[in-house]
Amino acid sequence: MDFTFDESQQAVSQSAEAVFGGIATNERVAEVELTDDRFDERLWSELARANLLGLSMPEEHGGSGLGLTETCLVLEQQGRTVAPVPLWATVVLGALPISRWGTEDQKSAWLPAVVAGDVRLSAALSEVGSYRGSVPAVSAVAQGDGWRLTGTCSNVPQAHLATRVIVPARSPDGVVLAIVDPTGPGATLERAVTTDRQVHPHLHLDGAAIEAQDVLAPPAGSAPVLAGMLESARIGLCAIALGVAEEATRRAAAYLNERQQFGHPLSTFQGAKMRAADAWIDTEAMRVTLWESAWRIDTRRPAAEAVAVAKWWASEAGQRVVHATQHLHGGIGADISYPIHRFFLWGKQIELMLGSPPAELDALGDILASELTGSTPS
Repeated sequence: MDFTFDESQQAVSQSAEAVFGGIATNERVAEVELTDDRFDERLWSELARANLLGLSMPEEHGGSGLGLTETCLVLEQQGRTVAPVPLWATVVLGALPISRWGTEDQKSAWLPAVVAGDVRLSAALSEVGSYRGSVPAVSAVAQGDGWRLTGTCSNVPQAHLATRVIVPARSPDGVVLAIVDPTGPGATLERAVTTDRQVHPHLHLDGAAIEAQDVLAPPAGSAPVLAGMLESARIGLCAIALGVAEEATRRAAAYLNERQQFGHPLSTFQGAKMRAADAWIDTEAMRVTLWESAWRIDTRRPAAEAVAVAKWWASEAGQRVVHATQHLHGGIGADISYPIHRFFLWGKQIELMLGSPPAELDALGDILASELTGSTPS
């Protein structure tokens, strides 16, 4: 199978590399980390100006009509710079589900504004994505044509920046997916900071009213929508993790070539070479499993098995890479004034988001067992 990128995809990657590389320097990232919002508005504006926010949006709503693969190429570049912008939350968690499953009114209301960089979105998938079988922590009670939501969504990515958040809520008839105003009546945000220093607030809902026009999917039709959201969300994380691993490995190799011991570069020492080689092999496995999964999603092929494999590699191998590359820097690798530590923090954060390595293996085992027995995965 050939995953060579075509000319348009290469152009997307090059454009994203230029935007992130030109703005998200080590110094700029450190500066933004000291702000309350942890949000680089200048970088966000440049991403919008380069139309990198609208790659996967329909052309009739200002986008380029491309797929998840192209968005992942941009997320990969974000990972390489560990740039603090809500790209994954806005595009993958929020805009892509609306683009694929939303009504025409919902698409018109939100997608052009996302493409222009004027609106940020998110989704509360922590509970339903962290381990299979989990149910939403928010409950939904029918009220006329709409719903009232009560409960707490934990660690909603960049919800403090979001105009709307897609919230799964359990009802007696199944899960309803609602487009919620996180600052509206009955909704409050509680600040929470993650391992990688980003802000993922808790969203508390106390009888928040949801009108019919703000329902992304009713209980009867929400299962495939939620499953699709989780698959795309996990693959988006895999793309960020790949960029993190690529750049961490590159920086470690450069450091080993520059740093000398006993009159020789550290890169000539067998132990250092083997550790770096292991990191490179892990990164390549992350790469091939990511692009196969993105291709399957874009071509509407069954992707559950491939996504579980890709997320396992991103989580398990990803944290091995950032641990090794920090270790290869020696004592300076643990110095928080030195940039390599951010790659370690981002790798550790992604490791457990929307499914830990054991959870992915459990899911994969169920899929394989169902293929052998003809049953439905639990």
